Amino acid sequence: MIEPTVTMPPTRVRRPPPRRSVRPPREAVRFPVLAVVFVCAACGLVYELELVALASYLIGDSVTQASVVLSVMVFAMGVGSLLAKRLRCRAAVGFGLVEAGLALIGGCSAMVLYASFAWLGESRYVLVAFSLAIGVLIGAEIPLLMSLIQRAGRAGVPGSPAETATAGPSGRAGRAGRAEREQDDAAGTVADLFAADYVGALVGGLAFPFLLLPWLGQLTGALVTGAVNAVAGGGLVLWVFRRDLTRRSRALLLAVNLCVLTVLATATVLVDDFEQAARRAVYGESVRVAVHTDLQEVVVTGGRTEPPDLFLDGRLRVAGRDEYRYHEALVHPAMNGAHARVLIVGGGDGMAARETLRYDGVRSVTVVELDPGVVRLARTDPSLAALNAQAFRDPRVHVVYADAFRWLRGAADRLQERYDVVISDLPDPGITPSTKLYSEEFYGLVARVLSETGRFAVHAGSVTDRPRTFWTVDATLRAAGFATRPYSATGRTPGFAAGPDRADRTGGTERGPGDWGFLLAVRGGRPPVLGLAPGAPRLRSLGAGSLEGAARRAERTRGAEQPPSTLVHPRYVA
Repeated sequence: MIEPTVTMPPTRVRRPPPRRSVRPPREAVRFPVLAVVFVCAACGLVYELELVALASYLIGDSVTQASVVLSVMVFAMGVGSLLAKRLRCRAAVGFGLVEAGLALIGGCSAMVLYASFAWLGESRYVLVAFSLAIGVLIGAEIPLLMSLIQRAGRAGVPGSPAETATAGPSGRAGRAGRAEREQDDAAGTVADLFAADYVGALVGGLAFPFLLLPWLGQLTGALVTGAVNAVAGGGLVLWVFRRDLTRRSRALLLAVNLCVLTVLATATVLVDDFEQAARRAVYGESVRVAVHTDLQEVVVTGGRTEPPDLFLDGRLRVAGRDEYRYHEALVHPAMNGAHARVLIVGGGDGMAARETLRYDGVRSVTVVELDPGVVRLARTDPSLAALNAQAFRDPRVHVVYADAFRWLRGAADRLQERYDVVISDLPDPGITPSTKLYSEEFYGLVARVLSETGRFAVHAGSVTDRPRTFWTVDATLRAAGFATRPYSATGRTPGFAAGPDRADRTGGTERGPGDWGFLLAVRGGRPPVLGLAPGAPRLRSLGAGSLEGAARRAERTRGAEQPPSTLVHPRYVA
C-alpha cells in the first residue's frame, strides 16, 4: 500500500537581528561635544593671547610678537589637522591625549617663557616653539571630534552599515536617499562644531583681559586655563565615549590626565615663589617694591642707602644714579622763555615736574599720566618721593589720569589759556604702545594747546643707538608744523635698556644706550634758540660742554631724510 506523500510548507529561517553598536547615537553626544568644543576653543584663544601678551612684555614690539604668534599658530593648526588623519581609527583615545597635551603645554607656556627670559636671557625661540606645539594640538581637535560624532551616528541608527548589509532589495534601494541624508547631517555637524568653536573663542578672548589677567595674572591664569582644558577634554572621552575605549586606553587616559592636573596644581601653588625667584634673576637681589597695576608691572629696586631705580614692564624708566642727566636735559632748555603754564605728557614718576618747579615763574604744572599706579607709588614710596622732591605735594601740580592722545583732542576747547611749555616725557618711540604719541596727528594736537611762542621738548630715544628712530621723530615734528633743534645728553646707567627691548644682552652682559636724544620744537619755520633761562642751573649731563656742542653731536648722526610717522603708517622700528 502506497502511503500518500504529505508536502510540508517551507520553513522560514529567521535570521538574528543585526547587532547594534554600544556607542551612543549622534544626538546623544552632540550637546556634550559642542559644550567641550566651546570650552576648548576658549582655552585655546587664552593660550594664544597669553603668548602675545607675555612676549610683548618680555621682548617688546607687540605688533611683531602678535604677528609671529598668530601666523605660526595658524600654520601649525593646518599641520595638526593633517596629522589628525593618522588618529581617526582611534579617535577617542587620540582626542583625549591631544587635550591632555594641550592642557599641559598651554598651561605651562607662560611660566616656561618667563623662565627662559629670566635665566637664559632669550625667549624668542621658546615663543615660536610653544606657538607651533599649541597650534598643532588645536588643529587636531575638530577632525578627531568629527570622526567621533560620525562614528556615533553610524552606530545603531537606520541606514547604518550593519543594517544595510542584511537588508533586502527594498532596503538597498533606499541607500541613495540615506547617503544624502548622512551628507546633510555631516554638513550640519560641521556647522555646529565651528559655531561652538567661534563662540568659545569669543568668550575666551573677552575673559582673558577682563577676568583672567586682572584677577589671576599671566602665570596663574594660564595654569587655571590648562586645568579647565584637561577636565573638559578628559571628561568628554572618559564619560561620553568610554565605550570606544579599551580598558587599557581608559587607564592610560585617566593616568595621563591625573598627572597633568597634578603638575598644573603644583605649579599654581608654587607660582608666587617662582615669580619672586624669576624677578630676582631679572632685576637682582635688591627688589624693594613690585606691583602689578591695571596696565603694567612696576618694580622699584635699590637698597636703603642707594638711589632707587624704577622699571615699568621691565624697562628702566628712572635710574636713580643719573636720572638728573635725563630730566635736566629734557626740561631746562624748554624753560628758556615764558613758562607760567607747563604741560607734561607722561612723567608719572614726578622727576620732570620736580625740574619745572625749580623756576619761580611757574604758576601751574599739568601732568597727564595714563597709569595711576605709577603716580601713587611716586607719592608714597619714600625713596621715589625723596628723589622727586615731593613734587606731587606741590599745590601747583595737577595730575590728570588719561590717555594723552584722547585728552588732548578735547583740551583745546576746554582751555582758557594755552601752555607756554609742553614736555613729552614718554618711553622710547620704538615701543608699540608709545607709537601713537610720536605721530604727526599727536603733534598736531600739541600745536593746538601750545601758545604762539611756546616751546615743545620731546624725548626721542637714543641718537647713537637708534638714529633712524630719532630722525623719524624730527621729520614727524616738522611735518606737523614745528621747527626743531636736535641735541643729546650723555650718561646712562649700565643695565636694562630704555628702548623697545627689555634688555640688550651681549655675551651674557647687559648694557643700555649711551645717550638720550631730545628735540626742542616751536611752531613756525624758524628753529628755536637752544639755551638756558637766566639763573637756570647748569646741565650736569653736558659736563664741561655746552648745548651747542650737544646739538652738533646730534647733527653728526643725521642721515637720509626720513618720512614722518602717522597713525595709519607708523615708521618707528626697534
